[in-house]
Amino acid sequence: MRRRTLLAGLTGAALPGTTPAHAHSRRVLHVRPGDSVQAAVDTADGPGWTIVVHPGTYREVVNIPASKGELTLRGASRDPRAAVIVHDNANGTQRPDGSGTYGTAGSATFTSAAPGLTVRDLTLANDWLRADHPDITGTQAVAAYVTGDRSHFENVRLLAHQDTLFADTTALDAFDRQYYRHCYVEGDVDFVFGRARAVFDACHFHTIQRDVTFTPKGMVFAPATARANPYGFLALRGRITSGAEDAAYKIARPWVPTYETTAWPSLVVRDTWIGPGVDAVAPYTNMRDAYPWQTMRFREYANSGPGALISVPENRPQLTAEEAATHTRRTYLGDWRPDERRP
Repeated sequence: MRRRTLLAGLTGAALPGTTPAHAHSRRVLHVRPGDSVQAAVDTADGPGWTIVVHPGTYREVVNIPASKGELTLRGASRDPRAAVIVHDNANGTQRPDGSGTYGTAGSATFTSAAPGLTVRDLTLANDWLRADHPDITGTQAVAAYVTGDRSHFENVRLLAHQDTLFADTTALDAFDRQYYRHCYVEGDVDFVFGRARAVFDACHFHTIQRDVTFTPKGMVFAPATARANPYGFLALRGRITSGAEDAAYKIARPWVPTYETTAWPSLVVRDTWIGPGVDAVAPYTNMRDAYPWQTMRFREYANSGPGALISVPENRPQLTAEEAATHTRRTYLGDWRPDERRP
């Protein structure tokens, strides 16, 4: 019950309803305890709106469609713990209408397909727990499912267990860009995954303790980059910590989806402190033997910490300095400059 205990300690708990958010100007909506974040999203009738979420816990599912472009969703406080959007669907949870289960993407507490989205100073969480549902085998429970080009998350906490952040694209042939800055992402199995071109700048990834007897207990990343996309996930200037024992986790494994078997997963982790929770001897593993990680675009550069120790070089492919110059925030994001926008 660890996640629910954490969320229960927050003040100003709110239940979603149909109460409209309060409009203080033509394009700013305020959501307070007793209001619904989704109702505010529905009220925003075009691009460029800002939704300000005041401190409280909002237990609801939020879906931002592609028509709500250039939307900003931010906490009223700069402390992301103050405003929490949380729900508890899993892949194997039955839909109330009897149409089947939610599936991985459908389990998400927060979903956005909106281009130009900005999310700041919030917590997005899925507090579904395996131990509470031993009858459910589809245990993926997503906190945020993000598609849409130019999606920007800053000072956001993303909390779940398996498949916390689904960083994806709007279509198999789209190279949608995402930028995460000063974010905290927590989970256990494949908890940052998808095919987006995503930059994680100064982010903190934390692997949680998992009550299993085997190792690895999980992986931080599971990219599914399209073969035609020159860039996948880039994690730089961050850190990887763990609440589990030493060497219990891997940095990554490649995800080649059954619906996109030509995927060529890409991950670069650079200038990052990696703690002892990561297996330094063998930091990568396979998801399926048909797609060995050694054939994927997995590289590191200038990492530090006990989990970054290179004792078996063939298990830790490194970029050269020349190659590292092509794996930067600028090369991944192109002409988009999210760091220059401060809504």
